[in-house]
This record gives sequence, structure tokens and C-alpha cells, in this order.
Amino acid sequence: MVPAPYQLPYAALLLAAGVLACFFGYRLFRTVLAIFGFIFGGMIASSVFGISDTSMMVAAWLIGGLIGAFILIVAYFVGVALTGAALGAAVAHILFATGARDPRVLVVVLFAIAGAIAATYLQRYFIIVGTAFGGAWTMIVGAMALVGDRTALRAAAGGDVWVAYPLDPAPGQRWVLVVWLLLSLIGAGVQLGITGGEKGRVVKRRKKKG
Repeated sequence: MVPAPYQLPYAALLLAAGVLACFFGYRLFRTVLAIFGFIFGGMIASSVFGISDTSMMVAAWLIGGLIGAFILIVAYFVGVALTGAALGAAVAHILFATGARDPRVLVVVLFAIAGAIAATYLQRYFIIVGTAFGGAWTMIVGAMALVGDRTALRAAAGGDVWVAYPLDPAPGQRWVLVVWLLLSLIGAGVQLGITGGEKGRVVKRRKKKG
């Protein structure tokens, strides 16, 4: 949860983090992990307290955010696997959404596992796609919250990660999905062609001594 006085600054943080992740996710992956670890850690920790406990909520946000950032920075390869797992889970939801159904938990878990495994072997491309799509979504939520959209502001300030990252955040506003896809593709293209750096793994393999 985010106290009311801090909701707009937090929306601006989401927008900035989204831009960084969408267009520079691979090059600055450790920084992106730290930022999103801070955001998610803060969201989870602050949800323990009620809206009236502003001081405690802010303190929990800072402590939970720092812990979340530390965990993702230290567990670097876990962050790579989580990127693949999140992408796999999203694919499962999108596939079932075309048939107006929700996937079973087992299906989501299997897709997430497959995504995590694939991400460890195709790190560069999974990181680029995952950060592009995740960053684009964060940009949209932050931008809509800044201009006063109540649904986006509630998603940005909510204490549940799944509220901030639903597949249908603005019912009846299909343009949001179109903009998300376009931004994601542009972000992935920019990373692949400009900011993605050299090809290969984020962490280079050590050359064997001859």
C-alpha cells in the first residue's frame, strides 16, 4: 500500500522505472532488478499495515523495499529465472484469455517453470523481452496514475502485486493493451538494436585455459 500523500510521487517512480526497464533493461539489468525489487518488496511489506498507519507504512515500505532490492541483486541468476518464469506465466494467461477462460494453477506453474528453464539458456533474449514487456506495463500504469486515472492509481498504490500487473487493468479500454504491445515491441527492438550491448549471456563464460 502507498499512503495518499505519496501516491503521485510513487506513480512518477513507476513511470521512470518503466522507461528504464523497457529501453535499457538488458544493459542495466542489475539496476532494474534493484528498482523492481525495491518496488515489490515495499508493496508486500507495507500491505501488513492499515491505511491510517502512515508512518509505519512508510517505514515498512523503505525496509521491505531495501530487502527486496538486496535479494534480487544478490540472487542475480534467480532474477533471470524469475524474469523467464513471469514471462511464461503471462503467456499461459494470454493463451487462455483468448478463450475467455482462466488457466488452472498447474498450467501456470508448468509454463512458469518452462520459462525459467529457457531463461537460463537464452538469458539475453529473455531479459530483453521480459524487461521490455514488464517495463512497458509499468510505464503505462505510472503514466495513467499521474494523469489521474483512478483504476491505474489504485493499481499503482495497491499492496497486491497482481493488482498492479493484471492482464486487463482498464476494463473497456482496449487501447491500453494495444499501447502496451506496441511499447513492448519498440522497447525490445531498441534493446536488440541499440542498447542491448554485445550478444550472448549477461555474464560472460570464462574461457578455459589452454
